[in-house]
Amino acid sequence: MKTADYDFPLPETAIAYIPADKRDHSKLMVLHRDGGIEHTLFRDLPSFLNSGDLLLLNNSKVFPARLYGHKADGEKFEILLVSEISKGRWNIMTKGRYTGAVTLAKGITVFISGGKTASFPKTIDVRKLLWDSGHMPLPPYIRRPDNETDRERYQTVYAEVEGSIAAPTAGLHFTRELLDTISSKGVSVRSVTLHVGIGTFRPVKVPDVESHRMDEEFFEMDASLLSEIEETKRSGNRVIAVGTTTTRTIEGYLNNTCTVFTNNGTIKGSTDIFIYEGYSFRAIESLITNFHLPGSTPLMLVSALAGRKNLLHAYRAALSDGYRFFSYGDAMLVL
Repeated sequence: MKTADYDFPLPETAIAYIPADKRDHSKLMVLHRDGGIEHTLFRDLPSFLNSGDLLLLNNSKVFPARLYGHKADGEKFEILLVSEISKGRWNIMTKGRYTGAVTLAKGITVFISGGKTASFPKTIDVRKLLWDSGHMPLPPYIRRPDNETDRERYQTVYAEVEGSIAAPTAGLHFTRELLDTISSKGVSVRSVTLHVGIGTFRPVKVPDVESHRMDEEFFEMDASLLSEIEETKRSGNRVIAVGTTTTRTIEGYLNNTCTVFTNNGTIKGSTDIFIYEGYSFRAIESLITNFHLPGSTPLMLVSALAGRKNLLHAYRAALSDGYRFFSYGDAMLVL
């Protein structure tokens, strides 16, 4: 399979730069495996769910991972904190391979090494610094500065476990009231945690899909969830994932494409699973997702479930019907 097979023309006017006025008022396209398409609103999601279904969420929480500062010569410098290596030392993303000091807000100095790591003074509580002075890590295609609204809206209402540098965006459409309605129908709502890192949004730069390698991302889930998934499927009900990160957590574990660190009632590990066409899903039967970037790994994952031609046809229909794309955009339910 060629990466170019997952390309499609996307006008910039289709990109959502701000969220919908209300989370569950975004559009919802329902894509059936036979190619049928229904157009509705996300608040109508409960009508497509049945008693006995299992809805899986990713409860990872985005932290304000972007910091701005300047070098000694006054040149502006931007840092994206990715993951903590040890106390005060972080893996980062920056432009270039700069080594040297950077001055942040409140005169705090951080040392950058090769554009890869940042070392903070031992007296600094880095997490507090981020929540005090950091900026929400909006994707680069949202071409505007972040604001206070993003601290609420670039976050799911059920976010609990801090650790993501990008939102699990399929979950942005849910409200507490909508989740209550879903639960009242007899749908079991459970959570996993996968901290969204570089792997989810790193572009595919190789011509052949199979040659791409995902970065590891850390996950955590209750071991009892596995038996609940098994019982749901045995009963003839559906396991419905909210987002590609939730899908990768469950499928990565069940497909042994992961490293498990602990398994004492809570399974903790990391996965680098890359799901594309030809993959045989072990658990997930339906998927709630957003409209993704051309040639991206999330698009390839959805293609594996819905079929590439079927999905790209749906994307063309979405563009014709004025759907909004990417993180703050509209949603799709694959049945």
